Amino acid sequence: MRVNEEIRVREVRVVTQEGEQLGIFPIRDALRLAVERNLDLVEVAPSAKPPVCRIMDYGRFRYEQAKKERDARKKQHQVTIKEVKLRPRIDDHDFEVKARNAQRFLKDGDRVKATIMFRGREIVHTDLGRDVLERLVAFLQDIAIVERPARVEGRNMTMFLVPKDHSTPKGV
Repeated sequence: MRVNEEIRVREVRVVTQEGEQLGIFPIRDALRLAVERNLDLVEVAPSAKPPVCRIMDYGRFRYEQAKKERDARKKQHQVTIKEVKLRPRIDDHDFEVKARNAQRFLKDGDRVKATIMFRGREIVHTDLGRDVLERLVAFLQDIAIVERPARVEGRNMTMFLVPKDHSTPKGV
């Protein structure tokens, strides 16, 4: 936004802080009006013919805008990726604990990365890891959908899940 002497046009349409239109003035007269009121002349619609300028306290206006942006950022939910690490031969109770954690993450609106970690010769039995991930998907079928199916990457098998009702993440 251009302010006061930065405005480089001959004539401007002048509007008060309250929104009352004062009319079209030469730029010198508009600046004089603003100075008389101890305020700034701010160009709010530069593409209009003639450009629209508002008489306002520019410092206060910038402060209000920054405050609105801060409030908007506070309300925005940052989507994070939470990871649940599993083993191909995981015990039932351990699986349930991990699945409940994944469920909690999904309910909070976060993405979940389910990782099966293979050790030693377990990598030969990737089907066991795939079965564990399928069990996890079945456990979470009411609240999650598979964003990226199971894929082997080195000694790990990973799969991504996203919340069902939040196909587009919150705050994005």
